[in-house]
Amino acid sequence: MKFFRLDLLTLLISLFIFNSCKNQDTIGLKPGGPGALSGSLVDTATIFTNTTLDDSVATNSMTKTPIGLFNDPIFGQTESDLITDLNLPLEVAYTLPAGSIVIDSARLLLNYADGFYGDSTANYTVNVYQLTQRQNSGVTYYDTKKWGYNSGVLLGSKSFQPRPKDSIKVTSIIPGAPDTAIKIGPQLRIPIDPTFIYQNLFKASSTTLASNLIFKNIVKGLFITMDKSQTTGIGGTIMMQAPVDSALAIYIRATTGSVIDTQVVYLDVTQHATQISHTYSQQVQNALNVSAQNAKYKTNISDSVMYLQGTAGLKAKISFPYISSLFKSLGNNNVIVNRAEIVVTAVPGSDIPAYLVPQPKLTLYRYDIAHTPIAIEDASSSSGAFFGVGQFGGFYNLSTRSYHFLVTGYLEELLNNRTQDYGTYISTVDTTNTTSVDIAPTAQTAGRVLAGGNNKKQPYGIKLNVIYTKVAK
Repeated sequence: MKFFRLDLLTLLISLFIFNSCKNQDTIGLKPGGPGALSGSLVDTATIFTNTTLDDSVATNSMTKTPIGLFNDPIFGQTESDLITDLNLPLEVAYTLPAGSIVIDSARLLLNYADGFYGDSTANYTVNVYQLTQRQNSGVTYYDTKKWGYNSGVLLGSKSFQPRPKDSIKVTSIIPGAPDTAIKIGPQLRIPIDPTFIYQNLFKASSTTLASNLIFKNIVKGLFITMDKSQTTGIGGTIMMQAPVDSALAIYIRATTGSVIDTQVVYLDVTQHATQISHTYSQQVQNALNVSAQNAKYKTNISDSVMYLQGTAGLKAKISFPYISSLFKSLGNNNVIVNRAEIVVTAVPGSDIPAYLVPQPKLTLYRYDIAHTPIAIEDASSSSGAFFGVGQFGGFYNLSTRSYHFLVTGYLEELLNNRTQDYGTYISTVDTTNTTSVDIAPTAQTAGRVLAGGNNKKQPYGIKLNVIYTKVAK
């Protein structure tokens, strides 16, 4: 069997017949003669589905970082804690300002990033503590790492409602000139206890201030977490930008004789990581237990739904147990696959309340023999079956409540035994990348979707739609 690209007429016909459920009839391509072609849709292929844990994620190289407390009514609870370092100003030896120093205030500045998921009207309280271990350069830190911190000393706290789209006005401190109000991008500003600043900066030894490395070894860094007792409702997960422009800003008055000047000293943040933990609901745990049973006893029990979750949470394994017999009655060598797509549909009611909107983008990939994620033929730019990121799909369609994945090339490989299915997966991905198909696990998206699985009794069950033509011989 060979792979043929559709001409424009066949494509239009294909789009038309996708609106029907199943049509095995000839649909009009009748040029005459012994080579007449038939265009038909088959959507009865069985797809087994199971929910599994997503792979762990390196979090200290991400461009945006989650922090939050999200009590999902279907999935369960997700906690995301933010870990940062602290550095001397400009990351070099620091000389204290002349005169006596009084701290007016100190604020930990964290810049919002796109990707908030949850209830924006809920009240959130974030707490800041000092780490008992620091991040080391060149070390990879995964979402599963448990960070130690001094929970007995609260360095700072702030109650707020997330506003990741709203700019704010702040007072800009200009040495030797009047302070002025300026407008800046969306930012969370957490008050920090001045005592911590005095002890670790203005009263630090000359040896500590002479080396940024010594300073980092002593201060360790900050552990930033949501207060469970003060965060209301189901909460949510907030995305923060990578360390660029993040800092601990210290507003001081330096008095020399009769001269008083205001200054701001910045302790820059250059490293970050995230600690993520999931406590799943009983229904999710039941689904995970089925997957564990399949792996242990080599069974193939399938689920009727798929739990797909960001923040390095959940993905779904799909398989095609009877794919080799899809065209058995017609004879595989007599069939040309014009187009094949997998359709994933959100379960009705799983997006209520409205802020539980389904994840905006999913991806589909497979494992190679070493169980390493690789792109399928239709998602790889080096493959002749690749037509572009948009054509491959995976984007949520609000009107149909579904995601579509083009899998024509992959299906051809499976039908012709040129590829073995070592595992095919559907998972969440961020929408930031528009130039290639992401397949790596990520914590840079917090969305989720409860999707239909192996459930032919319901219209939201997963489907493999195949448009084919039978070659008359």
